[in-house]
Amino acid sequence: MERAIWLAVLAAAAAAIAWSLRGVDIVGPLVTLSHWAPVIGKGFMFNLIIGALATLIGTVAGTLLGAAQLAPVKPVRGVAFIVTQLFRNSPWLVCIFYVMFLLPFEVKVGSVIITIPDWIKAVIGLSLPAMGNMSEIVRGGLRSIPLTQWEAGASLGYTRRQTILWIIIPQAARRMLPPWMNLYCIITMATSLANIVGVSEVMTAAKHLLVTENQPALLLPTYLIVMLMFFLYIYPLSRATRRLEKRWAVAG
Repeated sequence: MERAIWLAVLAAAAAAIAWSLRGVDIVGPLVTLSHWAPVIGKGFMFNLIIGALATLIGTVAGTLLGAAQLAPVKPVRGVAFIVTQLFRNSPWLVCIFYVMFLLPFEVKVGSVIITIPDWIKAVIGLSLPAMGNMSEIVRGGLRSIPLTQWEAGASLGYTRRQTILWIIIPQAARRMLPPWMNLYCIITMATSLANIVGVSEVMTAAKHLLVTENQPALLLPTYLIVMLMFFLYIYPLSRATRRLEKRWAVAG
């Protein structure tokens, strides 16, 4: 992690040197960026909220879909497989656009009109590919448990449901956690796509800053800050994921 942090610092220093060589004032843009820091930070927090909600929905739906891929009924397995592959191999941006145009702007329930904001549609759009990927994680995790564990549950007099809940899932969860954490990191980075469909998140805030201030010198530092914000949030999670994979691989 220390090496990556030094690389980030060197990148920022290189950008500062480049501006100096071009004769561009560095202090002025930095002061301007400090004034916009709360707006940028608020936008980034909204990215994290969208990512967390999309991960939650995708995890719940993907877990059910992944279990359906192992159902004893063949038609259920077939439908679950098709849905999984469809959304797992679809572009994330296409899913967002599809949901944006599919869902109405408002829904009338009786005499009450409920507005569906764009960020809700973005959450649903991101949760669809997340669901497909989570389905494969669950299927792979459950399939990785040896058949002897199922036989052990049967020998203890457990039903299929009891075997899954008390024997299979506790073991599979440990194997599914690292890829699930990787999926969360990918979803969080993909939340920047939401600005294309009008959601006010960190990229929208960065564009608003550049348009309002109208200073070319702000272009590079603004997007560098956005990049570092995602990096400083995602990189520790990816390192933790790698440590879990190594620890549990040895333990397994």
